[in-house]
Amino acid sequence: MGIFSKFIAKIKGTNDFAHADWKEFEEELLLSDLGPTLTKDFLEAARKVKSENALEALTQILFANLSTKNRAAESSQDTTVIMVVGVNGTGKTTSVAKLGALLKKSGNSVVLAAGDTFRAAAVEQLQTWGEKIGVQVISGKANGDPASVAFDAAKKAQEVNADYLIIDTAGRLHNKNDLMAELEKVKRVVEKVFPINEVLLVIDATTGQNGLQQAKIFTEAVQVTGVILTKTDGSAKGGVALAIEKELDIPIKWVGSGETEADFAPFDAESYIQGLLS
Repeated sequence: MGIFSKFIAKIKGTNDFAHADWKEFEEELLLSDLGPTLTKDFLEAARKVKSENALEALTQILFANLSTKNRAAESSQDTTVIMVVGVNGTGKTTSVAKLGALLKKSGNSVVLAAGDTFRAAAVEQLQTWGEKIGVQVISGKANGDPASVAFDAAKKAQEVNADYLIIDTAGRLHNKNDLMAELEKVKRVVEKVFPINEVLLVIDATTGQNGLQQAKIFTEAVQVTGVILTKTDGSAKGGVALAIEKELDIPIKWVGSGETEADFAPFDAESYIQGLLS
């Protein structure tokens, strides 16, 4: 059931929405990970909704809070370079592989960079995925320099004239300064070969408002151009997607809903809104 379905069902056919009903609606919004700021905005807008057009009005309100930025995958005449960032445990490395598989299936040549060198499992995981989907994975020594791996991958992508280079990055989040220095170094060395076209931030939908805080930290460290929202098949109510788009104006571009490469698709704003309403 969507976040707003109960509200719509209750308001239809009546103009008598009691204080207790509004309090219940507020609690539902907060539990759905919209956060206090967005919840307050929605309550103010919802109070103006008339019973006869509740569904239409709320649909418009929801769409108005989504980012209007482009959600399409970036592309360039040369190799398109995508950096994928996010904390450990969000599904970052898996998302790198799934995105690579999807782009390859669309007829593109792809190179992956196993830049999360501080986590051996991440490198092995990406290598396994590479064999499975038929994509070359560039890796380095365990605990090696992530920027060095990214540079080697950029040179390989240049050598084979790849359409896409997707770079996995370290998921450690000590503090903003360390994060900024690490990501800037990767960006700097790669840009000796190609410009970075896109920085995608992976957010776990089940982390709720913590996901929004992660998004704020990463956007302060690096220019994030889009979000990959993972674990959308879990217990998340889905409100965090709206909170990220409203507060940070970063478009969600991809969603992951499972473990297989098929469980990854472009974000469909219309379906998302309908899911919140129905």
